[in-house]
Amino acid sequence: MVNGGNSDRLMSDINVTPFVDVMLVLLVIFMVTAPMMMQGVDVALPETTSQPLISKKEHLIITINNKNQVFINDFQVALDFLQEKLKKILEGREDRGVYLRADKEIPYGFVVQVMSEIKEAGIEKLGMVTEPIRQKEKGKKPKAKS
Repeated sequence: MVNGGNSDRLMSDINVTPFVDVMLVLLVIFMVTAPMMMQGVDVALPETTSQPLISKKEHLIITINNKNQVFINDFQVALDFLQEKLKKILEGREDRGVYLRADKEIPYGFVVQVMSEIKEAGIEKLGMVTEPIRQKEKGKKPKAKS
């Protein structure tokens, strides 16, 4: 008998369909969870009566949390290397402005030290980030002590 084909041969093609399915599922998972993971650094900002500024550009934000840790955007940096890192980041930028967010419990001397490092890095504009005073607290009168 003559056999029409050899059915004992191995299949040499790789089936990529399961691989593509897994990659698509992972892509969807990362797309859904990525916005939830971006929170920034938590600080208790001081409250002021100034109105918020509306900005169309993304600015560089230096944050000091309540543990005296310094962050450039969301990345922690040692104070000794802050000036060096800022110089590298701002090398090719036209806008040389930075915003400083500091926890209200941080000692004033440490905030001034960070501001000095920022200015020595060549920053031309330094803005301070604060929280607006809440309406409930605005209407309260101070209690008289007896």
